[in-house]
Amino acid sequence: MFAPPFSVSSGIALELLGLGGTPGTSGAPETSGPGSFLEVGCGTGIIAVSAALAGCERVTALDISEPAVRNTVMNAERHGVADRLTVVHSDLFENVPAGRRFDTVYWHSNLVLAPPEYRHKTIHERAYVDPGYRDHRRFLADAPSFLTENGRILLHFSNRGNTARLNAIAAENGREVRELRSLRVHEGDDLVEHVLLEISVAEPS
Repeated sequence: MFAPPFSVSSGIALELLGLGGTPGTSGAPETSGPGSFLEVGCGTGIIAVSAALAGCERVTALDISEPAVRNTVMNAERHGVADRLTVVHSDLFENVPAGRRFDTVYWHSNLVLAPPEYRHKTIHERAYVDPGYRDHRRFLADAPSFLTENGRILLHFSNRGNTARLNAIAAENGREVRELRSLRVHEGDDLVEHVLLEISVAEPS
């Protein structure tokens, strides 16, 4: 689980989603106003809590890490949104309650591609390393099943990931990828371009 004081990624995610207070982005329709929001990989809960504070009536946050789940529960209580924020211990969508649908499904993915045979050395690595992009394949295949009729799938990615591989997996699963907005930031000595992508089911050809 990332600690927000030591990572700029949470702040960037808030900006891309319109929750960061930057003119021209705050209050963007991705997460504000009435509706439902599902976050995959909630970590500390900063995105899920911010979505609830922005007006989402029903927020569900998922994480494979039990400490992350506990931390998100505490932050929801601390910020007064525990009545509309449910936290679930889940590997991607595995434990989402049956029949539950959302207006927005969001994931800041573990975008670093490793060889398929790679084995995580620590649980922390699971937050940013995806061997063979297995998690991305599952997300792209399964996410549409959790959308309302006019719902949206949003993926936070960056040039530290393998965009070509992501697009190939999307095509294999009948998905289209569209960039909504991007933000370039210096992270140490690197200039990293973060992007918010919208994933949709491709129209039959």
